[in-house]
Amino acid sequence: MAFYQFKETIKELDVDARSCLKYNESYLELKVFKILMRLVTSFFQTVFVGSLLLLALFVLFIAISYVIGQTLGSTWLGFVIVSVSLMLLALLSYRFRKKLKQTNNQFLLFTLV
Repeated sequence: MAFYQFKETIKELDVDARSCLKYNESYLELKVFKILMRLVTSFFQTVFVGSLLLLALFVLFIAISYVIGQTLGSTWLGFVIVSVSLMLLALLSYRFRKKLKQTNNQFLLFTLV
């Protein structure tokens, strides 16, 4: 009789363990899905805000070009001046990219600590 109860207890233990593993697997799947959705949402929010900022900068540079052009008497010259200054800024950024990346990494390190 005791052996029969022991056998039934082992069977119940096996069923309970399998059930627990199944629920843990479901929980982990939901947890991974939640993390991935947060990641995707953050990515699209960043892309959206970045796009709006780039659009705002584009309009701002057009306005600055137009104002410089009106001041100098030639709209074309205003656009050339702003374009050349942006190209110089891009070249300087490219030239010092390693130093900028290092500075950015240090900034991120200090903000995370």
